[in-house]
Amino acid sequence: MPLIITPRQLQRRGELYHQLGIFLSAGLTINQGLEQLRNNPPDRGLRQKIVEWLDHLREGLTVTESVRRMGDWMPSFDLALIEAGEMSGRLDACFKLLAMHYEERARMVKQVISDLLYPAFTLHIAIILFPFTDFLMTGNLNGFFLKVFGVLIPLYMLVFFVVLACQGRHGENWRALLEKALHPVPVLGTARRELALARLAAALEALLNAGVPIIGSWELAATASGSPAIRRTVMGWRPSLEQGGMTPSELVSNSNRFPSVFANLYHTGEVSGQLDQTLTRLHALYLEEGTRRMRMVAQWGPRMIYFGVVIFCAYKIVVGFYNADIKPLKDVMDFK
Repeated sequence: MPLIITPRQLQRRGELYHQLGIFLSAGLTINQGLEQLRNNPPDRGLRQKIVEWLDHLREGLTVTESVRRMGDWMPSFDLALIEAGEMSGRLDACFKLLAMHYEERARMVKQVISDLLYPAFTLHIAIILFPFTDFLMTGNLNGFFLKVFGVLIPLYMLVFFVVLACQGRHGENWRALLEKALHPVPVLGTARRELALARLAAALEALLNAGVPIIGSWELAATASGSPAIRRTVMGWRPSLEQGGMTPSELVSNSNRFPSVFANLYHTGEVSGQLDQTLTRLHALYLEEGTRRMRMVAQWGPRMIYFGVVIFCAYKIVVGFYNADIKPLKDVMDFK
């Protein structure tokens, strides 16, 4: 797996899942679908992995076991959803859900990169321009390069670290740390929680409809949500469900991991016997809200960075004007 995942790679993975979902919905088996993709892959770089996946399936492995054999090529989030889809017999729906996830991620990353181009250009001009004026007056070339690269190199390292930290292939401990750090961030933290609840509801609906026991369904769905916090919470429910006689709706209501809307609707669905329909509505609700908030972050994040760059430039201009004109005049007046 590459160190940095680009929007193109996200889009190609989304296309892979989209085509698999269509093939399975049309009645093809997973082997037949992968054979079709081997001949016409969405990206030539995926052909080797498709062949490897197909070879594992021909050995008699399940879909989940076969992708586990492929190392870290398959992110843990994808693997959890595929396992839930295989157990529920609804792999096609899970592949389509993954396709939507990656296509939306690719779209938002492209928008962020596009919106950041102008602020990044302005910031580079500011970083180079202000030391350059000092160079014209002093002729100190080494000082000029030291000032420019002394700012650019740490800045590039910070950007690289942030991009690397947000990649989806890290282990659960790292993802839990990232989730905890982003939890209080306005809009972004809420959007991440809503999307996790949407994935949880979709996986849970599929598993329960397939007849998977309630405890196993919740644990698999919590893993498929992609939220380490939700997973840790749900994994602690088994004793209460098996020995304490509590229902999932009671545990959901008592947990601060689930908003009141989710808890109330889940309780209503559980009592009325229409839990599958309730989970479908919850998935649609939180998917729409989470996606809307994520798009808002993708729009306003670059704008906030641009405002920061403008403030930085204004500050440097004011300080430069003060040092060049006002301060010498003030020193002369104080000397007199």
